[in-house]
Amino acid sequence: MAKLRQIAIYGKGGIGKSTTTQNLTAGLSEIGKNILVVGCDPKADSTRLLLGGLHQKTVLDTIRDSIQGAVTLENLIKLGFNGIRCVESGGPEPGVGCAGRGIITSIDMLESLGAYTEDLDYVFYDVLGDVVCGGFAMPIREGKAKEIYIVASGEMMALYAANNICKGIQKYASRGEVRLGGLICNSRNVDNENELLRAFATELNTRVISFVPRNNIVQHAELNRKTVIQYAPASPQADVYRDLARAIDGNTEFTIPTPIGADRLEELMLKYGMMDIADNYKI
Repeated sequence: MAKLRQIAIYGKGGIGKSTTTQNLTAGLSEIGKNILVVGCDPKADSTRLLLGGLHQKTVLDTIRDSIQGAVTLENLIKLGFNGIRCVESGGPEPGVGCAGRGIITSIDMLESLGAYTEDLDYVFYDVLGDVVCGGFAMPIREGKAKEIYIVASGEMMALYAANNICKGIQKYASRGEVRLGGLICNSRNVDNENELLRAFATELNTRVISFVPRNNIVQHAELNRKTVIQYAPASPQADVYRDLARAIDGNTEFTIPTPIGADRLEELMLKYGMMDIADNYKI
């Protein structure tokens, strides 16, 4: 039996973590992998495309609505595209309690009910925003997820968030097995984006494992409540996600990141962001 790989996907809010996670897991399912996706966002939208738009009842809502001891795996897990198992942790009502507690409660519940079965190849945790403290750090703090991938772009705040996430990974790596598997560039068509991300990755002691180009077919697929692989399986964009899936499946390069200072991050942004100015404006 292959060893279960537990992976957490982090990145700035709105960077495309959920879209990326759902599309790459669709790619993994095509090569025969058994996968569990645990949505760790209170919005409970981490599995929407895999489930064809179904708004899945969250773990926390299920617990709240059930009598003690009545929660079963059948209540928590829905089967999505290609048999991918889908769970949404959920969160408290707005303004009440700590959203990160939903992640802790959900993982504990899934473990106690035997969700991590021997036939699973992967568990993916789609984690909210760039928060690496408290409950949101639980997948790496408690050693659940050994592999981390960060979704980023060439935008300043996306790189700033990625650098902060690396600070959290570095902290937890010093006392456990968690490691960074690489950056996934979800392109925003920023000037020299590929070059900037690769230079940034080198500074962080990692690499860009995939460059996902910006393509409107991603939005079209989302409007149709599908992953790109399901909506347009013959498209070049679907092949990008398949390549990402294969890259992660075959990845053996894991590192402890070396986050950089804010000044160095700004230097990189200036260097690559200003690279074409002289040519464009004849300075």
